[in-house]
Amino acid sequence: MDIGKMTAEIRRHPEFSKAGMVLVHNGVVRGSSRDGRRVTGLRVAVDRERLERILAEQRKRPGIIDIRVEIDADRDLAVGDDVMLLAVAGDIRETVIAVLADTLNLIKKTVTAKTEYFS
Repeated sequence: MDIGKMTAEIRRHPEFSKAGMVLVHNGVVRGSSRDGRRVTGLRVAVDRERLERILAEQRKRPGIIDIRVEIDADRDLAVGDDVMLLAVAGDIRETVIAVLADTLNLIKKTVTAKTEYFS
């Protein structure tokens, strides 16, 4: 995963001159679960068709220029590894923040399934 490459692709979008913000989420493997147990790694499965539908829907929202996502799926990841990059480019801060949050939540709830490994 390469944040620089992802943002460079967004900057090449034909309507990038309308963008006032590019916001990037970089999800990494945490060393503990939400309930406090020690995590040694995880694996993520992705519903690619559902992901594409969500991205298509979110790209249609007013003020959005582009949305890019990369998810490191179907392999074992260690603590500290990148899991997901999500970048949203849009016109104003309020729009971009809201769309990034909505897109991230939809991906986490309906697209990905993670298996955590515990020590």
